[in-house]
Amino acid sequence: MNPPHKREESPSKPKTTEPLGEGGVLVAQAHQLAGRLFSRILKEHGIDELNPAQGRIVYALWREDGLTQGELATRTKLDKSTLTLMLTRLEEAGQVVRKAASSDARIRRVYLTARNRKLHETYRAASEEMFSHYYKGLRGSEIAVFESMLRLIIGNLEAALD
Repeated sequence: MNPPHKREESPSKPKTTEPLGEGGVLVAQAHQLAGRLFSRILKEHGIDELNPAQGRIVYALWREDGLTQGELATRTKLDKSTLTLMLTRLEEAGQVVRKAASSDARIRRVYLTARNRKLHETYRAASEEMFSHYYKGLRGSEIAVFESMLRLIIGNLEAALD
């Protein structure tokens, strides 16, 4: 008796493994969508002078004016070359001014202009509107946990870059 006929298997599809997690993709998608929405909100509030990326720089300076470019890079998580280009555009638009530090002429400090300070309340209102969209349906404790996790992830990523 002949052995049972072995059927030839069709070429199989490569095995897929379960994804380790989609956090990075989800954060990137949230970032893209948030940027688009915030651009629209800024325009609705009459702020055409700033885009969301520039808003990160301005926000850091509203919290503490006169930061060095290095401090600003650390607080905004922008690399120094990107920050320098953005500061040049903000300076050309009359939003910031860079001045040599009194203690060391090689150090440049960044200051908001009077023109920019006039936008502060309007920008704050736009930010509050964005906040309401971003965290809609979340309780305060959930927001705190979410932001704590993001800070941990950011720290992990910074450590990997060092």
